[in-house]
Order: sequence, then C-alpha cells, then structure tokens
Amino acid sequence: MAGHKITVVIAQHQGKNPAKRELEEELAARLLMEPDFDCSLVPHLYDMSHDHTGMLFLRSVPGDVVLLSWLYPRAAFWTLDRAGVTGKFGHTLLVPEDDDEIDSEDAPPEPTGRESNRTITCIDLRNESDPEAYLDEIRRIAGESAVETVDLMSWIGGDPKKEQLERYLKPANNGSNGNGHQSVDASAEPVQLFDVTDEMAKRRWYPVIDYDRCTNCMECIDFCLFGVYGVDNVDTILVEQQDNCKKGCPACSRVCPENAIIFPNHKTAAIAGADGEVAGLKIDLSKLFGGEEKDPLAMAVAERDAELVADGRDAVGMAVGIPKRQTETVTAARDELDDLIDGLDDLDL
Repeated sequence: MAGHKITVVIAQHQGKNPAKRELEEELAARLLMEPDFDCSLVPHLYDMSHDHTGMLFLRSVPGDVVLLSWLYPRAAFWTLDRAGVTGKFGHTLLVPEDDDEIDSEDAPPEPTGRESNRTITCIDLRNESDPEAYLDEIRRIAGESAVETVDLMSWIGGDPKKEQLERYLKPANNGSNGNGHQSVDASAEPVQLFDVTDEMAKRRWYPVIDYDRCTNCMECIDFCLFGVYGVDNVDTILVEQQDNCKKGCPACSRVCPENAIIFPNHKTAAIAGADGEVAGLKIDLSKLFGGEEKDPLAMAVAERDAELVADGRDAVGMAVGIPKRQTETVTAARDELDDLIDGLDDLDL
C-alpha cells in the first residue's frame, strides 16, 4: 500500500478498564475513516520485548509516527529509543491543562532525540477522554508531515479473529446493520492488529534512560548492585540486564543528578517521565519525587537495602555507591535559596 500517509499507532492499556478500551477502539475506528492515516494497535509499549512483532513493526516504519499510549510522552519516546525505534522528538499541543499554565521560560527543555529524518510524536491518552481531541491533534500533525508508508498488513502478528477485524472495518455507505452499529464492507482495509493472545506481552519493570538529560556520570551503575546497568563499546551507560531490576524499585532514579532515569509505570510523576526540573537545579526534590519526610537519597538507599535483604544479601546503607558530592548535598547547610523555596511553598502557589 503505497501513498502519502502518516502512521498512527495505539499502544493499548495494560488492564481491561472498559473506559480505556472504549477510547482505544473509538480512536481506531475513527482513524480508519481518515484517508491520510494508517492505524495500528499494539500491546502496552513498556511491556513489549524488542523482538515482539509490535516492536518489529514500529522499527519497520520508515516515516513519521504518531504514538498514542498511556505513558508520559518523554517516557514513551525513550522506551521506543531503547528498542531501536529512533527519531526526533515531535511536539504536541495536546497536553494536560496544568502544563498550559507553565511559563515557557520556566518549562524544562523538550527532548530532541537522535539525529534522524523522521519525527516520533508521543501523545498521552490520559490527557483527554474525548476522541475528537486526539483526532484534531493528529490531523494537525499530519498537515505538517507527508510520509511514505509500508504495507502494514504484512506485519500482522497472530491470527486475529474475524469479529476482531470486523470491529475496525470502514463503514460502507454509512449504512446500519439494524443494531445501531455501522455495517461493514468486507473488502475494506482493517486496522493493523497484533493479537496478544498468541504473543503475550508480560508486564515488565526496568529503567529507561533519557539520553538528552544523561551526562554519562555513571552514578547509576555505581549505585545499582543488581547488575542492571552496563556500558556499550564507547563507554556510554545503558540498561544491559533489564530483568535484573527489582520490580517496583525506583532507587536509581532518585540518585540520578539529572533526573534522566525513568520508570514509566511508577506512581510518582517525576519518576514516570513527566516533564519536571532536572535534579541538578535547586528545587524541592523530596516533593518532586513523592517524599514527605525523607530526602530522595535516603529513600533510594532504603529501597536498595530492602531489595538486598530480600535477595539474602547484607544492607549497605550509605557505604556503597554514594558519591561524595551526593552526601555533601544531603548535609549541606541551609542558605538563602532554601529559605526562599520554603517561603514559596508556604504560599501554596
């Protein structure tokens, strides 16, 4: 299928929440009625292995991609990058209402991504419940981009059931089947499906590195004692053994001085990849990372010790993998900037 179309990929939610499924299905059905889009559904982005057919398909798309997922855009973008789906970070105007209130001068820089001729625009499906909002934004993006697509049907994974395909076929002549639903044309082109019943994408937990923020300081590899991190042939930090990561533990993210380590499924927004100030700036880190009484470094050490003990190893506390500058940060005397920040907190702005 040759033509100038934009590829839109919907990465499904992990659970079976009916409202989320309805939004995904409505978007897929509506996108099929748009002549300028090719639409595909894949399992949850964070859970797909690098050799999953959904991820292989994403790597095969030569042109621009719009990805709709249940992750923050930064988390989704760098999760794709880790799997070899690379490109430039695409800008979206569809953001949470709170983000609209951030002054552009105060907002953190957007990712840039790898040097590439293609753009990957990631949109968080938690932003809106109205499908039309996403369709309007995709139309805007498509108006700025023309891409050459590949034959998506050659990448179908598994054996989708007939009723699965029919659910997404284009309506024929706007007719009705008598049940209040549109009738379908058997010759119409179905949405691309990746049947997870044949290739289950199990739930995963591993760190994702934002290479726009990462300074390759190696503090994560020094701090993590579970063999998750390694280096490539040019000594760049990478997630080498993702399955060694302890489920639910975000400790390395808390010690990263640039907030470059993301756990996309973590309940705390800054750790999950929301736009936030980098840790190198003077901000209230305990609130940014969800802490109330402990500072982030103390929380990270406690989390790491808990996992060590669970593995039958000895807790190490601050004795291992804590750079001197980190401990100095923890014990540093208060200054005028600390007082200013506390004052702003009291104002509850």
